[in-house]
Amino acid sequence: MRALRSIFLIIVFTFFSHSAISQERPASFADLTEKLMPAVVNISTSTTVVTKTNPFPNFEFPPGSPFEDMFKEFGTPQKRKSSALGSGFIIDKKGIVITNNHVIKGAEDIFIRANGDKEYKAKILGADPLSDIAVLQIITDDKFETVKFGNSDTARIGDWVIAIGNPFGLGGTVTAGIVSARNRNIGMARYEDFIQTDASINSGNSGGPLFNMKGEVVGINTAILGQSGSIGIGFAIPSNSAKLVIDQLLEFGETKRGWLGVRIQTVTKEIADVEKLKKARGALVASVAPGSPSDKAGIKDGDIILEFDGKKINEMQELPLIVAQTKVGKVVNVKIWRNKKEITKKITLGRLETSEDFKAEKPTKPKTTFINGLKIEARKITKDDLVEKKIPLNTTGVVITKIDTESPINYLKVGDLIVEAQKRNIKSATELNNLVNAALKTSSKTILIAVINDQNQKRYIGVKLK
Repeated sequence: MRALRSIFLIIVFTFFSHSAISQERPASFADLTEKLMPAVVNISTSTTVVTKTNPFPNFEFPPGSPFEDMFKEFGTPQKRKSSALGSGFIIDKKGIVITNNHVIKGAEDIFIRANGDKEYKAKILGADPLSDIAVLQIITDDKFETVKFGNSDTARIGDWVIAIGNPFGLGGTVTAGIVSARNRNIGMARYEDFIQTDASINSGNSGGPLFNMKGEVVGINTAILGQSGSIGIGFAIPSNSAKLVIDQLLEFGETKRGWLGVRIQTVTKEIADVEKLKKARGALVASVAPGSPSDKAGIKDGDIILEFDGKKINEMQELPLIVAQTKVGKVVNVKIWRNKKEITKKITLGRLETSEDFKAEKPTKPKTTFINGLKIEARKITKDDLVEKKIPLNTTGVVITKIDTESPINYLKVGDLIVEAQKRNIKSATELNNLVNAALKTSSKTILIAVINDQNQKRYIGVKLK
C-alpha cells in the first residue's frame, strides 16, 4: 500500500511539474504582437556617394607615385544615391525613436515609416558609435504608441523573446525564440555585453527591439552571424546598458563615460600562479596613462584589478564596461592585487571622451593594394564595413576602393565587396592578387569571382583578364 502511494505521488508531481513548465510556453504570440507592433518602426536612409573617373584612361601613374593622388583630383565626379534599411522603436509619444548608430551613420536624409504606412522625416538627437546606439526625433506633431524598457538583468537563458523589425525591407516582421546566452563578446564594438538569441534576425532587423513576454524591451537587435542571414545566432544590446547611453544622449546630446586611464590584459593561469592568486581572474594593468585618475591614485603597471566599486572583476573584458557605466567624478574603491596581497585604492573617475587616450584613438587609413590583373585597388574588409553594410560578421574579403576605366570589371562600383575567387574565400587583397596572377598564367586567362553589391546581393562573375 505504501509503495502504491509513493508511485501515485510521483505521477502527480510529474504531471503538475510538466504542466507548470508547459504553461510558460505561450500558445500564441498574436495578442502580444498586436499590442507591440504599432511602436516598432521601419527606417530608411539616403546618402550621396561621389566617385571620380580617370580623366586620362590611357595614361596612369604606377601605384604609390606622388602624382597619383594629384591626378585623382581632376577626375569627373559621379554622384549616386545609396540607401540603407533598418528598424527602430518609439519610447516617447512625441516620436523619440531608438535604433543602431550604424543604421543612420552618414545619412543625409532619414525617413521613418510608422502608424501603418505613414512616412515621416526624422533628425538625429544623439548618436554613440562605441555602443552603436542612436536616438532620433520624428519631425511631426503626431502622437505615437510607445514601448518601455525592461530589466535585461532578469532575462535568463531559456526565456522566451520575440524580435520585431524590418528584415530585407519587408516591413513589420515578427520572429520568436529564446535567450540563448548572456554576456557575449564578439569583437564588434568597444563595449560588449550582448544577449544572444535564436529568434531569427536578418539584415534590416538592426535597431529593432527584442521583447520579453511582458512586452518590455530587453535588447536592441544589432548583429547577426551567417553568410546568408540568420542561422539561429543573433545578438542584442541589453536594455540596461542601452538605457544608460540613451539617457545621456537625450540629456546632453553626447555620452559621458567614466575613465580610469589604464590599458589592461587578461590574467592567465600562468600569471595567476606567479602572482599567487587562487584563481585566474581580474584585469592585469599593462600600462597607466600619465596624469590619469589611476596614475593620481597610485595604480602601477603589473597591478591586477580584482574589484571596482564593489563589483568583482572575473573576466578582463568586464572592467571597461563597468567603468564606462559609472558616473564621471565619482570616487570609487578599487581593490588591486600587488606583491601577492590585496590593497584598496580610492580613485576619482575622469571622463573618457575628454581624455588624451580617447583623442588619440584616430582610425588609421586602411592599406590598399593595386591588383593589376583586374585594374582595381582594394583593401581588406574591416569590422566597421560589416556593421555599416549589415553584412554577417564572419564575412571575409576585400572592398573595392578604385576601379580604372580599363578594368575588366569596370561595371562594378567602388564599395562593392569581392568575397571569393575561384570558389575560394578571400581573406586579403594580397590573396586575391595572387589568385588573379595565377589565372593570368592559364590558357583561358579567366577568373571566377563572387561579389556583394551595395544592396547586399551576392553574384558570381566570370572575368576575362587582360
